[in-house]
Amino acid sequence: MKVLFISVHPDDETLGCGGTILKHKDSGDDIYWLIITHVYESLGYTKEFIQKREKQISEVAQAYQFTAVYNLGYQTTKLHSIDINDLINKTSSIIQKIKPEWIYMINRSDIHTDHQVAAKAIMSSTKSFRNPFIKRILMYECISETEIALPLPENTFISNVFSDISEYLEKKLEIMNLFDSEIQSPPMPRSLENIRALARYRGSTISVNYAESFMLLRDIF
Repeated sequence: MKVLFISVHPDDETLGCGGTILKHKDSGDDIYWLIITHVYESLGYTKEFIQKREKQISEVAQAYQFTAVYNLGYQTTKLHSIDINDLINKTSSIIQKIKPEWIYMINRSDIHTDHQVAAKAIMSSTKSFRNPFIKRILMYECISETEIALPLPENTFISNVFSDISEYLEKKLEIMNLFDSEIQSPPMPRSLENIRALARYRGSTISVNYAESFMLLRDIF
């Protein structure tokens, strides 16, 4: 099976479904990584930071053993200013190239504007009549983005699919450590302690040690 993991920013995929990525790989699936944005000097990032970020992406891709990695290269934090049709077309071209059966994507109601724009483009790029090969679409939660969304009913992340990652959590945290510039200290949300706590909480919902949760958008069987 071909599985596509889409992250707007590198680390979204690890925060939201790192254990599940490892689980799919262990199951023998072909796994792919699509990153939508990149950092640039024009946005205030140093050459050293950009080089470090590229190295992080390479190391993370190697750790997960992705079959292929794609980066659309849009400016981070600027998706609200682009022509969304351009994003839809580029995302669609990658999806048509891979023809994944399962897709994991960011949550459409995350507080980050980049995530909101990307989610709309992804859904437009996955219409069933153009992509009959897509059998399942799942949204993952991204700690520090999903739980900070406006507390309104329409923004609720409804956990209705769970993945037991008990045997993969330590490896997930190890990979998250590769994004050392994104790691925070407790009680800040992106601490390793909080990532573990969320996995423990989601695991308790299904009576396992650790889990990741998803919101099912489409399931065809």
